Amino acid sequence: MSLTMSRGQAYIHRLNDDRNVWLDGERVSIPHHPAFQGTLQTIERLFNLADEPETRDTVAFWDEQTAGYVHRAFQLPLSPNDIQRRAGAFRLWADRTHGVMSRLSDYARSRLTGWYATRHDMAIYDPYYADKLAAYYQEAKRKDAFLTIVQRDPQINRALPVGQDEDAMLRVVKTNAEGIFLRGAKMVATAAPYADDIVVYPVQRIPADRPELAHMVIVPVSSPGLHLVCRESFAAKTPDPSHPLSAHYDEMDAILFFDDVLVPWERVLIHNNPEALWQIRSNAASSSLAYHQSIIRLHAKLEFITAVTSAVANEIGVDSFLNVQEQLGEMISQMQTIEGLIIASEAQAKSDAHGNWLPSFQFIETARNLGSRYYPRAVEILKTIAAGGLIQIPSGNFDRNEPLRPLLDKYLGGTTMQALEKIRLFQLAWDITGSPLGARHDLYERFYAGDPTRNRANQYVQYDKETLKKKLEPWLNIPL
Repeated sequence: MSLTMSRGQAYIHRLNDDRNVWLDGERVSIPHHPAFQGTLQTIERLFNLADEPETRDTVAFWDEQTAGYVHRAFQLPLSPNDIQRRAGAFRLWADRTHGVMSRLSDYARSRLTGWYATRHDMAIYDPYYADKLAAYYQEAKRKDAFLTIVQRDPQINRALPVGQDEDAMLRVVKTNAEGIFLRGAKMVATAAPYADDIVVYPVQRIPADRPELAHMVIVPVSSPGLHLVCRESFAAKTPDPSHPLSAHYDEMDAILFFDDVLVPWERVLIHNNPEALWQIRSNAASSSLAYHQSIIRLHAKLEFITAVTSAVANEIGVDSFLNVQEQLGEMISQMQTIEGLIIASEAQAKSDAHGNWLPSFQFIETARNLGSRYYPRAVEILKTIAAGGLIQIPSGNFDRNEPLRPLLDKYLGGTTMQALEKIRLFQLAWDITGSPLGARHDLYERFYAGDPTRNRANQYVQYDKETLKKKLEPWLNIPL
């Protein structure tokens, strides 16, 4: 990092490369396009917390290998205290963004840290994996890399079995002394336009007879032939205080097109090995560390939407109604349930075979599965309580000399707020529920962890049902 740049500025400077980012049909520069400015300012502030005296020890730790402070997502948890320290860093970032930014790199960094912590387990599949993974882990720490992960394939014909539709799968089409060439597409790459590197691997189990589909690679976003095609931006091209969340927290999603992208061998972690890839997909350390971050972020998000809903109910004078109190109580129960599961996951952490302390995944998985229902329900409650108030918000900015100001104060005030303050509250409520950003987050929380039906079924399938069966044995053995 340059001595003349802050950590955040150094990150933004790295975005001035040859990445092919497409927005509204045009190739754009991330640091210079207005649609990305608010989010970049947010990321810059978050990155700088690692060097600010009042937050540095919460967000970062001193790393002997790089001789510098490094974000705690890269910290190997070697004790229960280390889990708490990692959690503190996640909470600070989540609180500063109200849980609305889900892929700020701490998730992907945590996955990388989990793979690094257990890298030697993969020696039976590939003798080079551990060294490659370790080298990249050190590199990512040194440059404070913004990482994201993409796993899913484009929706072309989901009725076909895995591997039958070649266009639906990212595949190796050629190899040479330099590396492998990838062709195909991946979705949905959240935060990819902002990333330094993208970790790419398939989420589903690859058939043994299709090894060319079984790869795990780390791809620089500036790789020739890689195209990042963005969805529409939710951030206004000019500052827009009427959409406060959209203006600063649109982390952007993209489809990735791989047009024969060369990935050097040192960045190819797994190649032509379906079984090795499935072990990566099932890695307990990576999942526990990454989803620990996810549920901390979820809790911050539920806290925020509960705060907004409570304030709305108070300002329109309905918080004394029994049905509204019941709905607000439901939101508080959801919020506290997730908090309790976070506490349980940390309290019941255990050491693995390598000496890494991991939060208990059973509680993390429960929180994650509940979240796919809790957050959409929270949005529904906010909409129900605010009702038509969400669509009576006047457009524009109203100065104190505005001719309409006396009428606004008379008709749009609240029980405790003046009109302008209440308008800002309802703008916030609309942005988290009815705006494009709000609709995206409702969808995201439902599906970011995969098919929620399959996830909940998996929790049943993997549960030790013998412990349940034993509870019934005394009753089933009573003579008739």
